[in-house]
Amino acid sequence: MPKAMILCGDGLNCERETASAFDAAGFVSSITHINELVRNPKILGSFQAMGIPGGFSFGDELGSGQILAKKLRTFASHELRDFVRRGNPVIGICNGFQALVKLGLLPWPDTPQEIALAHNSAGNFINRWVEVEFPDSICIWTKGIEDDARIPIQYPVRHGEGRVTAADESKVLQELKRRRQIPLRYRQDFNGSMDRIAGLCDPSGVVFGLMPHPEAAVSDWLHPSKEKGSARGLDIFKNARRYVDER
Repeated sequence: MPKAMILCGDGLNCERETASAFDAAGFVSSITHINELVRNPKILGSFQAMGIPGGFSFGDELGSGQILAKKLRTFASHELRDFVRRGNPVIGICNGFQALVKLGLLPWPDTPQEIALAHNSAGNFINRWVEVEFPDSICIWTKGIEDDARIPIQYPVRHGEGRVTAADESKVLQELKRRRQIPLRYRQDFNGSMDRIAGLCDPSGVVFGLMPHPEAAVSDWLHPSKEKGSARGLDIFKNARRYVDER
């Protein structure tokens, strides 16, 4: 069975839920402290997928995900980029999404950072369930997921800095749409995010960053409606397993 590395430590706090979602999708997950990766970044080579979970790495000092990204870039940049180049799926959820952007893996590797995750437009932390939709994209994590007319797909959000923005929003948005790199959007604007963007992927479709928490929506009893089939978060992780199997 394919193995998935789930980072923990330095203030990340959703590693168990993320690991459980990977396990339920057919991976063998390994919760790995970031310092273990820093000491020996080559261990990444023994995994077929990677998850950077949500939390408050380094207490969000200097900006959410900023120090976590710097630590990964300083000690494991080559291994991370090689991992992606080899087509291994990577997901960054909430704080993990923020780190992927600041690492330069999203939206366009090896280019100056053109997007940022800023404070919500209301200026406060938001913790609620939101409805999401899945535009046509190249993202392997969201492939084939369709909206449910009976029960709209919902994921929980819990963030203070989740507003996707850019210095030149028109230009960046046009390029993201042209390259089909917007795999997840909010149905309604609740945090001021550009074009209601909830998640982005890289040009290859294997790196996926999103602010909502699909790992917290993998069982119907977790969903506000409690209806059978209401929780659709596991679909994302099953897609990653299917992709790994097909390679």
